[in-house]
Amino acid sequence: MPSAKGREALKKETWLRLLGRAVWKNRMVYLLLLPGLVWYFIFCYMPMGGLSLAFKAYKANLGIWASPWVGWQNYEFVFRDPAFFQSIARTLTINLGRMIFEFPFPIFLALFLNEIRSAKYKKLAQTVCTFPHFLSWVVIAAVLQNFLGSDGMVNSLISLAGGEPIGFLSTPSLFQPMLYLTSIWKTAGWNAIIYLAAISGIDAEQYEAAEIDGCSRWQKMWRLTLPCIMPTVCVMFILTMGNLMTAGFDQIFNLNNAAVNGVSETLDMYIYRVTFQSSSDFGFSSAVSLLRSLMNLFFLVIADRGSRLLGGNGLFG
Repeated sequence: MPSAKGREALKKETWLRLLGRAVWKNRMVYLLLLPGLVWYFIFCYMPMGGLSLAFKAYKANLGIWASPWVGWQNYEFVFRDPAFFQSIARTLTINLGRMIFEFPFPIFLALFLNEIRSAKYKKLAQTVCTFPHFLSWVVIAAVLQNFLGSDGMVNSLISLAGGEPIGFLSTPSLFQPMLYLTSIWKTAGWNAIIYLAAISGIDAEQYEAAEIDGCSRWQKMWRLTLPCIMPTVCVMFILTMGNLMTAGFDQIFNLNNAAVNGVSETLDMYIYRVTFQSSSDFGFSSAVSLLRSLMNLFFLVIADRGSRLLGGNGLFG
């Protein structure tokens, strides 16, 4: 009889042999996965070493690894800066508004697209709604400037009619509504694809049973379709919560101008300013970025646990 150590070694050897056979059997699948895994390793995992900058005083001539450690000094400077807390407040305000106004819109859009009976018009509507996703915020900002700028088409028509031009892009009180409207226009159609995929997985027999029971299309939409896609809605809500401290840097950066600086400096814009627009302090900005990631992780975990406590599905079931 082999000893306990021998049995353990034999068991491990058997497990490795079975693993090797399984990998070889599915080698084409792993070969397809390999480029994606390499990409994630190079661009997502290797850069994590740069987080050490949050605890260092970066010296360009020394590089990241040779720069001296300063411990928690960068965080002391962060928590002494009032602009840091103001940027957090603005980020929360903007993103809570996004969850109220933007998050439900793709759900409603998917529900109404699903109700279009003509496949031809359904594809046309979905194409029209999805197209803005492929435009960059640089292009959208240029289009908005031509239409809504002080010398844009809309204000030119207002002036011709004898009215006073409206600062759509330069009025602080209009900045957040412009963010929501442009973001809905750009992203709603693309995000609706996820919910349309969930709707396509609903058993057709449920709709047949509802029709036999005399349900109208409106009742089937709200009493059948919407409840069936709620697990997908919960997962998307949790993921949205995980980005609560990220307020869409590309959009705000391109729509920002000097007139709205007081309401547009979110946490992302704050990090950009302290990194590139003032005396560059990469250790300080890395400390803020790490704090932002930790806050996003906190909100993600809270949303996941809340979803489970309310009887829904979390990210891991």
